[in-house]
Amino acid sequence: MSDVFLSHEKLQKLAAGKLEEAGLNSEHAETVADVLVHADLRGVSSHGVLRTEHYIRRLTEGGLNKHPSFSFEQTGPCSGIFNGDDGLGHAVAKQAMDEAVKLAKENGIGMITVMNSSHCGALSYFVQQAAEQGLIGIAMTHTDKIVVPFGGADPFLGTNPIAYGFPAEKNKPIILDMATSNVALGKILYAKEAGKDIPDGWGVDENGSSTTDPNNVKALTPFAGPKGYGMGMVVDIFSGLLAGAAFGPHISKMYGDYNKTRKLGHYICAINPSFFTNKEEFLSGMDDMIDEIHQVKPAEGFDRVLVPGEPEQLNEEKNLREGVSIPESVYQYLVS
Repeated sequence: MSDVFLSHEKLQKLAAGKLEEAGLNSEHAETVADVLVHADLRGVSSHGVLRTEHYIRRLTEGGLNKHPSFSFEQTGPCSGIFNGDDGLGHAVAKQAMDEAVKLAKENGIGMITVMNSSHCGALSYFVQQAAEQGLIGIAMTHTDKIVVPFGGADPFLGTNPIAYGFPAEKNKPIILDMATSNVALGKILYAKEAGKDIPDGWGVDENGSSTTDPNNVKALTPFAGPKGYGMGMVVDIFSGLLAGAAFGPHISKMYGDYNKTRKLGHYICAINPSFFTNKEEFLSGMDDMIDEIHQVKPAEGFDRVLVPGEPEQLNEEKNLREGVSIPESVYQYLVS
């Protein structure tokens, strides 16, 4: 299946237009499209415009609120609860991080739990919001069960991603965005769409055996065995139980029941370094750390040592110059 190359501006316009056609207000459509194209630019196509059709189906069938009324209740100097009113999670999480940033600038830390949300896309977008303002960003969210617990044969947890963003003075922020499974489910979905095999160890079939055929994947595995399993539970506690949302097998399905709202939770946090140390020294120290890591002798088979998120930053620079590649089928949907 061939790919189509588009400028990021064109791709963003197509995705936003498609969402508006489905009844989403223009502000939220622009935000959702921005988050999706952010993922495609960084080479994380699993969370890019590929997902547009899914969101539109939920909007059309009633599983997402086309006209949500967001609300924020500040519960303390550094804390608050954000209610997404069953809107698209991308717009919900962006505004929740805006609130966290305000609290962090005033009081050092902003910790927000989010309720009544939905799938919010790539968490890197939201921690980058904070990092670009000189703050540390943290974001977590849970998903429906697709990951087997360590030692288990049936899925219990979701891919439950977590992301951190750390600002620097001269260098670009360090952005760590990872699923607590070996890979995000979106990578399996993208492989299906693109007709490609997946690496061994990403997923297991109905018998619990590893498979390279994305069509046979019935569950994913946690990264690093018990470590990823433990981190997945931590994310579910922060973004599920702490937010008054469901956990594990009680989380509603992303695929199926398109007429039902999902009531997902997120955990959003911003930290102001100046409340803990000299901010200029912190930022210059971040630069020193990044520069010194770059000076580490690369292992055989590697050209250089990169910091977390740097491969995606390099992808973004390349795709801004050359255009973003998307599957032909996705392009045809966007222009239909």
